[in-house]
Amino acid sequence: MCKVTETKFNSLLEVSRIANDEIACNKLFAHWRWNGKPFCPHCNHSEKIYTFKDGVYYKCSECRKKFTVKVGTVFEGSNVKLGKWLLGIYLATSHKKGISSHQLSRDIEVTQKTAWFMLHRIRLIIRTKSFNQPLDGIIEVDESYIGGKEKNKHLSKRVKGTQGRSVSTKAPVLGMVKRGGDIIVQYVKDTKGKTIQPIIGKNVSAGSTIMSDEWWGYNGLSENYSHYIIKHGKGQYVDGIVHTNTIEGFWSLFKRGVHGIYHWTSKKHLQAYLNEFEFRYNTRNMNASSRMALAMTNSEGERLKYEELIKNN
Repeated sequence: MCKVTETKFNSLLEVSRIANDEIACNKLFAHWRWNGKPFCPHCNHSEKIYTFKDGVYYKCSECRKKFTVKVGTVFEGSNVKLGKWLLGIYLATSHKKGISSHQLSRDIEVTQKTAWFMLHRIRLIIRTKSFNQPLDGIIEVDESYIGGKEKNKHLSKRVKGTQGRSVSTKAPVLGMVKRGGDIIVQYVKDTKGKTIQPIIGKNVSAGSTIMSDEWWGYNGLSENYSHYIIKHGKGQYVDGIVHTNTIEGFWSLFKRGVHGIYHWTSKKHLQAYLNEFEFRYNTRNMNASSRMALAMTNSEGERLKYEELIKNN
C-alpha cells in the first residue's frame, strides 16, 4: 500500500503511484476535504465519525448513515474510481493549454463521454473562492472575441457583416489582470461601457491604476481610477509602463487552447473554459499538489448532472 504521509507531488509519475492505490486515494481526498476532521455530509455531525477498515466508508454516530469521501461533493454519483479522478485533476490543472476529452479518455482509460463529463466537473470545482477578491494596484483591462474569423470559413458558411466586433458569430470576453498577480476573465453579452464598466467596478478596487486600449467602452473609468490608454490604432503598443501586453498574452494562450486543444466551445460552456484557464494562470507559481488541494476546497455542495450539462447545448 502507498502511504500518504506527504501529499506533495510535482510529476505524473508521483501522482500515478498514489492513483494506483485506491485506499491511498481515499486518504488523500479525505485529507484535502476534511484535514483530519471528517464530518457527516448527511447531518453535518463531526463529534464521532467511525472509519471502516476498508478505508473507504465512514459512519456517523449521530444519524447512523454511511458515507464516503465522495458524498456531498461534485464527485458524488460517479462510478469513476478516485485514482482516475486524481489523474484527471492533475492533467487538467497542469497542462498549460488544457487537455481534450479524447486525450484524457486515452490517458486514464475511460470513454470519451465520461472524460468530457469529468472535465466539466473539474472546471466546476476550480472556480475557487480565493480568486473572488477585487484586484488592486496596476491592472490591465482588455476585451476580446472568441470564435473563428469569417475569412477562414468556407464561403457557404460565412455570415455577412460579422467581422470585427460582431457578437452574432463570436463571443465577447473581458479580462482584468493585476501585473504580477491574479487574473479575472468573464464572458459578457457585449463590450459596451454600460456592460463592462460595472464588471470592472466589481472586480477592480477603486483608486487602482488601469491600463487599457482606446476602446470607447472604457471611457469614464478615470472617475474612479487612474486610467492610462495605449493607442493601438496608432501603432502604439508600449509607452513606458503603459501597455496591455500581459492580458493580451493571456488571450493568445486561451485562443491557442480553444482552437488547438478543444477546437471549439459553445457560448453555454465558454465561462467554464475561461475558469479553467484562469485557475491555471492564478496558480502558475504553485506546485501540483498545492494546486490540486486548492481546487478541492470548492468540491463540496454543488453537483453537476449530465442531463443538465447537455441541456440546450
